[in-house]
Amino acid sequence: MIRINTPLTDETVESLRAGDKVLINGVIYTARDAAHKRLVEGLERGELPPFDLKGQIIYYVGPTPPRPGQVIGSAGPTTAIRMDKYVEPLLKLGLKGMIGKGYRSPQVRELLVRYKAVYFAAVGGVATLLAKAIKSSEVIAYEDLGTEAIRRLVVEDFPVIVANDIYGGDIFEEGRKRFARIDL
Repeated sequence: MIRINTPLTDETVESLRAGDKVLINGVIYTARDAAHKRLVEGLERGELPPFDLKGQIIYYVGPTPPRPGQVIGSAGPTTAIRMDKYVEPLLKLGLKGMIGKGYRSPQVRELLVRYKAVYFAAVGGVATLLAKAIKSSEVIAYEDLGTEAIRRLVVEDFPVIVANDIYGGDIFEEGRKRFARIDL
């Protein structure tokens, strides 16, 4: 396991390769479809984002409300490809990482190489386990979006896998190639 801290630096991103198992420590931000749409529309109008994107990681999650005594409810990843149309404006402002579920489009994989950013896959179906790595949660923007509001999370040993790196590595593509050779 590789431990990394946020905000991410170019040096950290350059050290990661598709398939690496990583534990993230520090601050990450949440945003799903509605928050991404509002964020990018604001950027197009010349507005500043609600947090400095430089070196940050956005987690594609809409956590459930916490039960008494919990920091956050279930916090499993959502399908990443739905955010693909919003990626480039955020990368231009210095976003260095994204966490989601599933593969990314060829266009996003090219953008990751161009802007030196990485896409991490979190395991779906283990939302309660992932929530245990979240030590604090605070809504910082778009509270009216409910579970899709942007949150600032402090995480400790948040487990992910590098799915796409800055060298064009892609665990989904590599996995397809490996299993295509299996005779059934």
